[in-house]
Amino acid sequence: MFESIRKHSKIVMLLLFLLIIPSFVLVGIDSNYFSETGVVVARVDGQDIKQTDWDNAHKMETDRIRAQSPGVDAKLLDSPEARYATLERLVRDRVFQAAAQKMHLVTSDSRLARSLQEIPAIAELRRPDGSLDAEAYRALVGAQGLTPEGFEANVRRDISVNQVVGGVMGSTFSTDAQVKLSLDALYQRREVQIARFNPADFSGKVTPTDADLESYYQTHTADFQQAEQAAVEYVVLDIDSVRAGITLNEDDLRTYYKENVARLAGKEERRASHILINALKDAPAADREKAKARATQLLEQVRKAPATFAEVAKKSSEDTGSAATGGDLNFFGLGAMVKPFEDAAFAMKKGDISEVVETDFGYHIILLTDIKIPRQPSFEELRPSMEAELKQQQAQRKFAEVAESFANGVYEQSDSLNPVAEKLQLKVMTASGVTRTPAPGTTGPLANGKLLEALFSSDSIENKRNTEAVEIGPSQMAAARVSTYTAARTLPLDEVRPRVRSLYIAEKSAELARKEGEAKLAAWKSAPDNAAGLQPAIVVSRDQPQNQPRPLVDAVMGANTATLPAWVGVDLGAQGYAVAKVNRLVPRQTPNEQVAQQERQQYLQWWSNAEGLAYYELLKDRFKVQIKVPRP
Repeated sequence: MFESIRKHSKIVMLLLFLLIIPSFVLVGIDSNYFSETGVVVARVDGQDIKQTDWDNAHKMETDRIRAQSPGVDAKLLDSPEARYATLERLVRDRVFQAAAQKMHLVTSDSRLARSLQEIPAIAELRRPDGSLDAEAYRALVGAQGLTPEGFEANVRRDISVNQVVGGVMGSTFSTDAQVKLSLDALYQRREVQIARFNPADFSGKVTPTDADLESYYQTHTADFQQAEQAAVEYVVLDIDSVRAGITLNEDDLRTYYKENVARLAGKEERRASHILINALKDAPAADREKAKARATQLLEQVRKAPATFAEVAKKSSEDTGSAATGGDLNFFGLGAMVKPFEDAAFAMKKGDISEVVETDFGYHIILLTDIKIPRQPSFEELRPSMEAELKQQQAQRKFAEVAESFANGVYEQSDSLNPVAEKLQLKVMTASGVTRTPAPGTTGPLANGKLLEALFSSDSIENKRNTEAVEIGPSQMAAARVSTYTAARTLPLDEVRPRVRSLYIAEKSAELARKEGEAKLAAWKSAPDNAAGLQPAIVVSRDQPQNQPRPLVDAVMGANTATLPAWVGVDLGAQGYAVAKVNRLVPRQTPNEQVAQQERQQYLQWWSNAEGLAYYELLKDRFKVQIKVPRP
């Protein structure tokens, strides 16, 4: 049959063409059929941001954070809030890029060059003649996965984007009168007397009946929901597990010993004395020539009488740190001295006197006084450290290969994790009570959002299949499967009765506390002289709340003080009720000049940020920004 199709391939292709094209005519061609697929999560200026864009941006952001802070908790990076923040940054960048394009903001070559020179890592690549080390520059940007052209394009874009909002934020100003008026109001203090009505003081007055508990339970059933749960099995593949499966060959270990024994033994050290004639690299050429001539003269002197080196160093060396000890620099290893000095010292034999060595500090004459070569440890002494080092190296090289086998294994035998665990010598672990959202304090693979998302997918729950292999950290993958699943349910009253009783009493106690507080407030307002339950006066302010609840401080600072005393009452919810009597305003203490200057700068920064945010909101409206994903 297949031979017949091969011989008549043109006829078969024509038939397929005639069959397929009418189906497109009848049902149409999906706009995504030949385009990149992906759910649109946001739109800026008519341009879509797709789920893949969002995922890639978040991966880059998390990789950057993990590189800077390896110990960061992975669940914080994969939380819905962190992912949404990445989407907001992506939208913001697109808004500013659109604005820069509409405003025709272009970065010139000279401006780009100045910006690149201001980057410390690039500035360090300058050669003494001022030229840029092109290979080192290429390696630097290559570490970020970019070519020099791509890196410079990004810098150009960033400069243009910064101009969009920079013009607004950079032009912010405020007069001294405005600053004083605002900060005096912000930091104003008020003398108050407070009375607190705590729910705990009223709990003894609440005696719930069975009917009360039943009614409370029926009206608060949402509070007694048990989230969906699963008992799961999971396996983790990481560098440690790969390393545990590596068996070293004795010949390889001995070869490694021969190649690395010098490094593992420690660094060779050398001891030298020197005579220095100062001449900094930016000194006039005539001064440097004069210093070199002086050094040459001293070299001839000590070569004629090597035993006098220390005496000459004491009298003539301009290195104040070592001259007093005859120029002795004690022992040093590679990397401790400037390169020309080090190259000369490590090329000499014990007792040799060098030629004149030029460095950025001047001209040196070096006497090598000793060489300390570390004792070479035996093979058996180094075996433990070599085994650990060699296994780690092999594990890192082998991880990608094992990771591919792991991913294929959990997919191809999707009804169990045991085959892949046995093949790769991994341990199948179990956990119960696993929820779609990890409980506070949960750590490890089951705190990873991507793994949980895969674990609670419909295919995983209904068919009990393995999840795909999920990357949960650097060189760390995991796969899991649901063994038993319990859907979300409302817990029966008999099961949660003690909790219902506790919540009912707390609610009614807070209600009694509020009623008592409101009654006292009304009574004290009408007869201030009878306000006997108030605590001694304290002075509070927004920056010094005196351990008072923030809602109470806000109410006190917002009270109308046209007529004093002023009274406020604040419902603190589960914390009860508070009544505050504002006795007087306490003028703000005038700060010293240094603090006042810092406050002015802080105020200008606040105002600048506010104007920048307002301008960004204007641009979002102008470019018709739509974020189609709900905020967590």
